[in-house]
This record gives sequence, structure tokens and C-alpha cells, in this order.
Amino acid sequence: MISTIEPVINHLSLPSKTNSLLILEKWINSICDTFSISEEQYGNILIAVTEAVNNAIIHGNKSELEKNAFVKYLYKDSLIIFCVKDEGSGFDFENLPDPTDPKNIEEPQGRGVFLMKHLSDEITYEEPGNSVELVFQL
Repeated sequence: MISTIEPVINHLSLPSKTNSLLILEKWINSICDTFSISEEQYGNILIAVTEAVNNAIIHGNKSELEKNAFVKYLYKDSLIIFCVKDEGSGFDFENLPDPTDPKNIEEPQGRGVFLMKHLSDEITYEEPGNSVELVFQL
């Protein structure tokens, strides 16, 4: 995860409330402005990281207000790496239903991880499934 790559430049600790996503969006805007990230990459980063944090808040922390979602980023060479971690027990990231399968199309959930995988250049989960790293090639 990010901790193996020095230095970690910045981080957020967000309460498990949906309005924390507004704080996250402003933070991502600031990061992307600072590093002059293209509009296309900005959109990919915003959606993928927001999905990861939303999953951390809702599914990982079960919206329990005493729990937080943690986000770190590192900008190195031509990469920006985000790590999102929650205080939940994790999930089985190896066995997720395919949201594009016709039997899952009507399901209200299951698209967040799919979006994260397709919008980032690399995605890695850490056991037990309460931490995810999203890598974007710039």
C-alpha cells in the first residue's frame, strides 16, 4: 500500500457521513489543480476515489458516526496514488458479482467497484478488504 512508498504527501480523516463526500471533492479538486491534472484524469480520479470513500463509509463503516474513512494520496513521477481505508471488517473482494451480467442489471448496488476498476489504471485491495489503493497514470 502507499505506506511503502515515501513520502505520503497528504491525508484526510472523514466521518462516516455522506456529506463527507463534499469535503473529499474539494480536496481532490485542490490536488488536481496543484498538479495540473487533465480534465479527463480529474474525472476518473474524482469518480473512482469518491466511490471508494462512499463504499468505505456505507459498506465498511456501516455509516457508524464513530468510525472514519481515511484517504491518503501520493504524487510521484507520473503517478498519483490514492489509498482509502475504513474501520470495518472488510469484504471478499475476490468474489464480486459482475454488474454488467444481465441478472445483476437491476441490482441497486455493485457498480462502485466496477467503476473504480475501469477508471483507475491499477487497483489493489489489502486483506481483509478494508483498504484499497487506486493508481492513476498521468
